Amino acid sequence: MPSQAAPTEPLVTVGLPVYNSERYLSQSIESLLGQTFREFVLVISDNASTDRTPEICLKYARDDSRVRYYRNERNIGLSANFNRVFQLAASKYLKWSSSDDYWAADMLADAVSVMESDPTVVLCYPKTTLVAETGGGLTPYEDRLHLMEEDPVARYLRLLENIRLVHQHQGLIRTDAIRRTSLLGTHTGSDINFLAELCLYGKFFEVPKYQYFRRFHPSSSSWERGSERHQALRYHAKGVKRIPFSVWRYHLSFIRGVLRSPHRTAQKARMLRELLKRMYWDGRSLVIEPFQDLVALLRSG
Repeated sequence: MPSQAAPTEPLVTVGLPVYNSERYLSQSIESLLGQTFREFVLVISDNASTDRTPEICLKYARDDSRVRYYRNERNIGLSANFNRVFQLAASKYLKWSSSDDYWAADMLADAVSVMESDPTVVLCYPKTTLVAETGGGLTPYEDRLHLMEEDPVARYLRLLENIRLVHQHQGLIRTDAIRRTSLLGTHTGSDINFLAELCLYGKFFEVPKYQYFRRFHPSSSSWERGSERHQALRYHAKGVKRIPFSVWRYHLSFIRGVLRSPHRTAQKARMLRELLKRMYWDGRSLVIEPFQDLVALLRSG
């Protein structure tokens, strides 16, 4: 009797990290399950939620065989939970998603079409509409990160110059390109580090359609990026109030990403010059931060 082939993973994994997301979660999940492109699994990683999030997720897992629900024993932090859903993915492409946001039904179909037709593209993301907490106040947002230059240095420098709001990593990404990066770090701004490193391995394609609806509200991680208290609540792992040397980690992550890339020495030198210039501009923060960390350590002790 001939042996049966092992079932293959779908082309796409949609990774949804969640934490106490009951307010907007159903709309987010339904916008994903309602995609016209259906060859995907939805991997949910629950960061030890204490509200109705598990109940909502388990209902969708019972109703739709594409949904896979996992729960962390403790809150491991936002970045680590994003990395967790990537580690659970075994598909050609990964699409991260946030539990407060929602998507147009043709987003995945358009992104897969782009990626399958051009192997030099490592990330395909749509144009963005900013949405108020209540769902109103729709505001188009321009990312200016359609990075289709052949030269990796040109892509890299243009990303550093233009990136503002960070959500492009929630587009469709080649998983083999993600594996070449350092993933997301624990410090604030590591999503920018990730995107900068990713563009060293391929192009970014922006679909000229407003297919991503990003919601801003007081509980979102990006609401107060400069507030330690807010970031400790939304970004860091349970019990972590402060990430020491966060500004240093941010700058050094850029440098490490460039140094570990496969590009020529001359190309790396051009990028490193820009990064050192940016460290000089941020010099005051880099000088002050160790003293602030020391004071915080003495107070906590």
